[in-house]
Amino acid sequence: MSEQPAALVAHGGNLHEAAQRYGIAWDAWIDLSTGINPHGYPVPPVPSAAWRRLPDDGDGFAASAAHYYGAPDARHVLAVAGSQAAIRALPALLPRARVAIAPLTYGEYAPAFARAGHEIVPLDVMQDTLPDTVTHAVVVNPNNPTATHLAADRLLRWHAQLAARGGTLLVDEAFADAFGHERSETLAHATRREGLVVLRSPGKFFGLAGARCGFALGAPALLAALRAHLGAWTVSGPARHAVTHAFEDSAWQNEMRIRLAAESARLVALLRAHGFTPHATPLFAWLADPRAPVLQDALARHAVWTRRFDAPASLRFGLPASESEWQRFESALGQAMRAIG
Repeated sequence: MSEQPAALVAHGGNLHEAAQRYGIAWDAWIDLSTGINPHGYPVPPVPSAAWRRLPDDGDGFAASAAHYYGAPDARHVLAVAGSQAAIRALPALLPRARVAIAPLTYGEYAPAFARAGHEIVPLDVMQDTLPDTVTHAVVVNPNNPTATHLAADRLLRWHAQLAARGGTLLVDEAFADAFGHERSETLAHATRREGLVVLRSPGKFFGLAGARCGFALGAPALLAALRAHLGAWTVSGPARHAVTHAFEDSAWQNEMRIRLAAESARLVALLRAHGFTPHATPLFAWLADPRAPVLQDALARHAVWTRRFDAPASLRFGLPASESEWQRFESALGQAMRAIG
């Protein structure tokens, strides 16, 4: 009997699906279903050579990323076609073992490790030490969607425990950029240590998700194995151009962090005004509530799309892109709350 293909993991950003389901034109929606910055980095014009030439690893791209993220040096950085590429590939490069993953976190990790033959067990992010039976662990920090933020010293303790067993701690810091390096509890600086891998994604904070660019930070030997697995030219010339400029524009970064902090506070205040207790990062807010399915549906009928989770029943809200979207969202939320009682 042939093996059935695995079901795709659900993600936000599926606006065409929502438009078809509710019979509302695609361009009429407010898409709050992702945690991507709606005020994306203004990429300068792409030089024609970036389209004509094959991407060249001698262009300083890895060094630029190492400087921005605070990694030891370019040898500890590998550019990949979105961190998704690394998530899919890394499990096959690690010894098959028991892997601890939080029950509610980014949904691609558990299937990726399971496909590679690992055993998945639930990770309790509040514990100080990991069980002796666990060899690898995956932590999304801050977590998507719950916004849980773990301190670097706890993660380094976990790493020491796993490394002593020949294991690996994989830390996904896709949403860390919005906090600034001094507040994000990033482990990028520690990636010279064996058994520690950090994934970063410029798509979230810089609003460049369409570039499909991410970075794996870790020991050179593991990155070499990952590079051999993924092959050449994983990130296009135009994407390298866009991300390099974004990394170098510290003024834009500083101004954007201030703006996102203010908009996140506005989102949290709005949700609290309707009786919710949200947990937030600068790019999204998450709330657990048994009414989440009917609230998502009620908002969708006003062309506002959110991301729903089932265990527990909960919703994640991204940021509106403009003042007019904020006004529409506030109105839609008020009407939706009245409709669901």
